[in-house]
Amino acid sequence: MAAGPEWVQDILGPDYQSTTLRVPARDGTGDYRSTLVRHRPAGSGSAPARTGGAWPPREAGAGGRQVLPPVLFIHGWSDYFYNTALAEFFTSRGHPFYAIDLHNHGRSLDSVELGGYVADLADYDAEILAAHQLIAGAHPVDAAEHRPAEQLADRTGVPTPVVLVGHSTGGLIATLWAHHHPGLVGNLILNSPWLEIQGGAAIRRAATPLVQLADLRPLMRMRVPERSFYWRGISDQAYGEWPVDKSLRPPQAFPVRAGWMKAILAAQQEVASGLKLPMPILVLLSAKSMLGPVWSDAMLHADVVLDVRSLALRTLSLGDSVSLERIEGALHEVFLSLGPVRHEAYARLERWMRGYVDPPA
Repeated sequence: MAAGPEWVQDILGPDYQSTTLRVPARDGTGDYRSTLVRHRPAGSGSAPARTGGAWPPREAGAGGRQVLPPVLFIHGWSDYFYNTALAEFFTSRGHPFYAIDLHNHGRSLDSVELGGYVADLADYDAEILAAHQLIAGAHPVDAAEHRPAEQLADRTGVPTPVVLVGHSTGGLIATLWAHHHPGLVGNLILNSPWLEIQGGAAIRRAATPLVQLADLRPLMRMRVPERSFYWRGISDQAYGEWPVDKSLRPPQAFPVRAGWMKAILAAQQEVASGLKLPMPILVLLSAKSMLGPVWSDAMLHADVVLDVRSLALRTLSLGDSVSLERIEGALHEVFLSLGPVRHEAYARLERWMRGYVDPPA
């Protein structure tokens, strides 16, 4: 019998554990190393500390049997998982919470110079699938509790559907993974997902020829503005509240390379073609963007990374059950916004989950 994963205490503290996942690289050059983090609170009944609100804990089923689907979070580009309040929100409600640091990001970072580089977002598929398999093995009962009735006649081999959560580029990755593995995702939550380039489809089509050099020089560094505005808004070393490790999340993000940009544009084109995702989807966005070249304190109340108008329009391409929440004053990472805004974001997430994810209390 194969040995189970080795969980060790994570950098986030004793309530968090992490384990290493390895899957073969698609190009056959070796393995991709990613890190799966889970939240296992030492006590029970405690409300999230930093959501700005108090959410009553949900109870497990009879005999302590877990009846709520597990959550898997995918971070954005140049990022990693550190939002403990998000984990506590879900676990306080009874959802097992997991987050993955994708290969060459955060805990799995092997090269800052090539940090975040992939030539195809499908390069992440296998490690997300490995994470799902590990989660499904730990929470198999969810498969029988959260499937459409017509699929429950024969429960043998039914996979565990997770609540998949993705932020920014992680939202784009999560969207395509849900499209390719619809039976493994029961609900999709997208936090400022990078579904469309700034300016919309016309700009994306115009930009595509500019990255064709990626076929000859995929690692060519592109000349794009390198700003730390987003980092200033979230880091407790600047204007934010969050202990962001600079060695795991560089203030100015990773270098943008032609091959990676081509992969992003290809993925966005796939979304634009219409995905018809079958699961309920929640999209959370700031009410406005501020993408200017000069810092302003008003950027503490806006998305300084992506064009939220283009993102809002693109959500229509996702599926037939899409809920869009525009939150006044929110940052690019909605759940890292200032306290009152953060509270509003969690309240809207709570409302949506009551309607689409959780059974009646």
